Amino acid sequence: MTSSADFDAWRAAGKRYQHHGHDIFYRAGGSGTGATLLCVHGLPTASWDWHRVWPTLEAAFARVLAPDMIGFGFSAKPAAHPYSIFDQADLHEGLLRAHGVTRYRMLAHDYGVTVAQELLARHEERHARNDHTLELEAIVFLNGGLFPETHRPLLVQKLMLTPLGAVLSRAMSLRMFSRSFARVFGPNTKPSPAELHEFYELFTGNGGRAMAHRLFHYMPERVTYRPRWVAALRDTSVPRRMINGSADPVSGAHAADRYRELVPDADVVALPNIGHYPQVEAPEAVLAAALPVLTR
Repeated sequence: MTSSADFDAWRAAGKRYQHHGHDIFYRAGGSGTGATLLCVHGLPTASWDWHRVWPTLEAAFARVLAPDMIGFGFSAKPAAHPYSIFDQADLHEGLLRAHGVTRYRMLAHDYGVTVAQELLARHEERHARNDHTLELEAIVFLNGGLFPETHRPLLVQKLMLTPLGAVLSRAMSLRMFSRSFARVFGPNTKPSPAELHEFYELFTGNGGRAMAHRLFHYMPERVTYRPRWVAALRDTSVPRRMINGSADPVSGAHAADRYRELVPDADVVALPNIGHYPQVEAPEAVLAAALPVLTR
């Protein structure tokens, strides 16, 4: 369990980067050697999701970058922004280039796995034209909707895509959020009331209530661009591993089974009784499974 002081310290240690004129919060660190690691968070939370694995990641890599995507966490949440997976991929590539990065590895979760698939597709396109300006060297996926046919959204997620979405977003209380959010965790790894309050603040703070429903348009995007994103995942030579919390009702064991069906030489590490947030619920297990791929 974390404390409010930890949460406040995470925010205080953040840096700022401009994306289309909007302030983007990110954490940067690293005291290891060699590689750069990009951490891509999920919805409805932010880079704070990485706090339990952060010290080990900092020690293992020369540079670790973890932004709050636009519309999330401590970053700007403009009401009229055209939120899309492609724009979030632009944000991450812009941050990498702003730091002079030409080679990187990636750890991605939830909504972030789709951003990672788009970044992987761009990597493959660059390789096809012999462009090596931004090389993706390895990926580890945590629970997320790599395949839209296996994504089982909660009722609240489905409602966010309807005309009720704007009303629901503005009316989202801590109690409503906590009841829904806690459902995706494992049976023995539920977040504490204090942690639920932190996640709620990330979702609703900084004007989040007014625009949060707009973030959920990634679900139809996954369907529309499935051929592009699944082809990139299936056909790449970039080393990749899935770490899957099997108890996740949204993207758990059923998503891992589909990954094994579609991805050649599928490399899957299953975490029994762990839910949708493995890096929060079982950080040591995630590090043990992720680092051999990401530091190779």
